[in-house]
Amino acid sequence: MSAHLRSASRTSASRHRLVAVAAALPLLLGALAACGYGSDKKSDDSDTSAPAAAAGGSATASKLSTDEVKIGYFPNLTHATALVGLKEGFFQQELGSTKIKEATFNAGPAEIEALNAGSIDIGWIGPSPAINGYTKSGGSNLKIIAGSASGGVKLVVNPAKIKTLADVKGKKIATPQLGNTQDVALLNWIKSQGWKVDAQSGKGDVSVVRTDNKITPDAYKNGSIDGAWVPEPTASKLVKEGAKVLLDESTLWPNKQFVITNVIVSQKFLSAHPDVVEAVLRGSVKTNAWIKANSDKAKADANAQLERLTQKALPADVLDPAWQSIQVLDDPLAATAKSEADHAVSAGLLKSPKLDGIYDLTLLNKVLKAQGQPAVDAAGLGAQ
Repeated sequence: MSAHLRSASRTSASRHRLVAVAAALPLLLGALAACGYGSDKKSDDSDTSAPAAAAGGSATASKLSTDEVKIGYFPNLTHATALVGLKEGFFQQELGSTKIKEATFNAGPAEIEALNAGSIDIGWIGPSPAINGYTKSGGSNLKIIAGSASGGVKLVVNPAKIKTLADVKGKKIATPQLGNTQDVALLNWIKSQGWKVDAQSGKGDVSVVRTDNKITPDAYKNGSIDGAWVPEPTASKLVKEGAKVLLDESTLWPNKQFVITNVIVSQKFLSAHPDVVEAVLRGSVKTNAWIKANSDKAKADANAQLERLTQKALPADVLDPAWQSIQVLDDPLAATAKSEADHAVSAGLLKSPKLDGIYDLTLLNKVLKAQGQPAVDAAGLGAQ
């Protein structure tokens, strides 16, 4: 064979190899993506991946500043952003090769301890534990960087014993934990009625019984409590047992909105890895938008995650009303958190806190601007 023919043959073979590599590349990338967290997303023709594409896709073409981010949240519908975002893979899409390590908690103080110890970097949590954690550390341990949910808290009661709000006086009403967000709300409401209760002991004109949400339905069934001021889905579980909704907490707030879940971050992690925090916030914003556009699928996702984490899914007669009462959002509703802190002070659970700088919404507003959305406000408590 002539040198010219041999050269042509080698050129043709090289071209074939390049074509083969190009054809195989999408398959390889797809396989790698399927190995990431959240890869249990369905691969059918549904629109589960549409929001990421519509929003411009991942902005993490380059490697981020750390190989792992530790995320904490509750197995609770009020933490729907975390449940659904992890299930659908929105966070992992934004984080790229940075791996997610999950941790779940049943109470805010335990999550704050984990954040302080470095066991988690970012967490979904109620406003009261975040405020307590911030004040106890002298403002050095955390920042609230986004909102996540509003609403989903109700006063549910035994209709045979309590028919009106006035009937609550003299009864036993459960809250999840001393000083938690619902405990503060109930104590503040009791005070607004002109009644008196010792905040620490829970004794007074109303008996405030601190009871873990997991056992509150049993406490109601056996008569240990007459009602409860609790978040969803506990409220709907009690309704299933025969309780009635006497008051929806949202009716006590302007525009029927109040923060129930925020996103917090360790100040140390925020300082060292702002690119990773921004990626998580992009995932959070995209998740919330997708939940609003795909409510039924998101509800099913959240329930599937609850079953994975607790080994028990919620029945439809609990899941449906609970889901309807919760609103996901990006705005941390800082003004309402400030009011909740004032309520804790009024109840005697908290000394007047110095909350200046508890919010750092810089990265969230950057993400919102990129999505064509308006900035959110820190109610004068932003980063100094």
